[in-house]
Amino acid sequence: MTIRQLPPNLINRIAAGEVVERPASVVKELVENAIDAGASRVDVTASGGGLRLIRVADDGSGMSPNDLELAIERHATSKLKGEDLSHILTLGFRGEALPSIGAVARLRITSRAQDEAEAYCIEVDGGRKAPLKPAARATGTDVEVRDLFYATPARLKFMKSERAESAAIADAVKRLALAHHEVAFSLSNGERTTLRMDGCPPGLLDHALSRLGRILGAEFVDDALPVAASRGNVNVEGYAGLPTLHRPNGLSIYLVVNGRPVRDRLIAGTVRAAYGDLVPRGRYPMVALFVDIPPDEVDVNVHPAKTELRFRDANGVRSLLIGAVRDALSEAGHRATGSLAHEALQRMRPVDAPPAPVAEAPRIYQSQSRSYPRPQRSRYASAGATAFSDQAQAPLEAATPEQARLEGVAAPSADMRGTGAVEGLAADFPLGAARAQVQDTFIIAQTEDALVIVDQHAAHERLVYERLKRSLENGGVARQMLLIPDVVELPPEAVDSLLGAQDELEQFGLVVESFGPQALAVREVPALLGTCDTRTLLTDLAEILMEAEEGIGARALRDRLDHVLSTMACHGSVRAGRRLSPEEMNALLRDMEKTPFSGQCNHGRPTYVELKLTDIEKLFQRR
Repeated sequence: MTIRQLPPNLINRIAAGEVVERPASVVKELVENAIDAGASRVDVTASGGGLRLIRVADDGSGMSPNDLELAIERHATSKLKGEDLSHILTLGFRGEALPSIGAVARLRITSRAQDEAEAYCIEVDGGRKAPLKPAARATGTDVEVRDLFYATPARLKFMKSERAESAAIADAVKRLALAHHEVAFSLSNGERTTLRMDGCPPGLLDHALSRLGRILGAEFVDDALPVAASRGNVNVEGYAGLPTLHRPNGLSIYLVVNGRPVRDRLIAGTVRAAYGDLVPRGRYPMVALFVDIPPDEVDVNVHPAKTELRFRDANGVRSLLIGAVRDALSEAGHRATGSLAHEALQRMRPVDAPPAPVAEAPRIYQSQSRSYPRPQRSRYASAGATAFSDQAQAPLEAATPEQARLEGVAAPSADMRGTGAVEGLAADFPLGAARAQVQDTFIIAQTEDALVIVDQHAAHERLVYERLKRSLENGGVARQMLLIPDVVELPPEAVDSLLGAQDELEQFGLVVESFGPQALAVREVPALLGTCDTRTLLTDLAEILMEAEEGIGARALRDRLDHVLSTMACHGSVRAGRRLSPEEMNALLRDMEKTPFSGQCNHGRPTYVELKLTDIEKLFQRR
């Protein structure tokens, strides 16, 4: 077989397959060029999903005639100084975008440099270059791409619908607009403007939150927590949404490194790990994080699309991001997103009542309940297994007068029993005073301007979980010995998994011993859990261990610490259906106020919803 040199035109088309994957890739490359040129405004027009027309106009520095002719040649760039690829300060540097686009589409570039008397235009049609000619334009550059992929018809078969391609273009523009909040952006489909954002003054944390709200939504502005941290020469700042503000996919995780929007798996996984069990499984938080790192500490030359990075000290960057996000979340305390209340009120729909003979018939509001998935039964639990009784749950104790004095908690007096209220607490505490218990499941509390509905099991589960974690950090979970060991029968594989983790379980306060090939004897349990249902607890823990690649040999139990403690806390918290006294309800509220992350349970579900009195009055048409 004879080896031959491929013609330049074919080389450009092959290279275009890496750089120009879809219309959104073209928009990204052209907008990055505009930003590198110092533009303060970038206007994008895309019609036909970007396949028919893409136009990017900017007011940047522009190009001289000589530079314009050279810009459409492969590997020609003004952004790479010298031959040092470890010190890249611009978004583009490869010199591949314009020639790759010209090889598969009809490309027209009109530009005028700041010191030039007139503008010039050059065209490339499927790789064929036309001579340079004068044009009319103010300072800046206008790049027009028509009939994308007409020169490579096979690529058109892999394009998605016009709606999908337009959505991808909008996402690319939003990510660049978020990364460069000082630049004004607009996006049009040729008939109407779908996105318009003015530039913001310098200062991310001081001025850019409104820009982020235009991209991530108004609810993000209400529930965003500022993030700021540094370690050595690496800085991170931005905003992290409350854990109860989450989405079904990771598209709301916006990451920027040195002004470059990226979709790096390391950083995305790090953000998800920082939230940990605060976000439900299968859901993703909303964050916008900006990392500033010396260019020689990160490699952006990994992929032609420049969306993947490699850090020299990946563990250091990961540690910094996790610490910064967790510090911001811990500062939020028991706070939960206000969108929960809005969603609850929206689910109460008006139902027309029969007309009254004289006055207009009142409108009755009917509630549409929101259901959460119930925990799946263990595959080892028998059909007759029951939930916990009141005696098989950790007790809720009201604050004693001495505790109240030390912790600033108003201890309820004996004459408050049965009233469902503790006078004075409503104004003194964020979650107010307990007024009632509904269905032996939900606590209704009152503040000065709102009603607070608390899921007693979800709230107490988080409290027990945080206590277990603190106990483990302080040397181990306190244990209590059972007067009579509890013998639990389990399948052999479950017994083997639990015995293999015997030493680690003992650190968690659970002491088990072998009691035959299909049974374990439980001798001690965590003191915080009270007399819990040890059989169900052990079957759930066995599932955790076997999910880790059939035992702890593949992954240490320490890596599953949060999951193990979460399972224990779930089994040791008060259950739905348990009737609480007023003292117990108020004690639960006070503990929530001083416990971090108490706005969501261990599974990421919200623990309470706050309904403002003004919204309730509107619901009943009192305003």
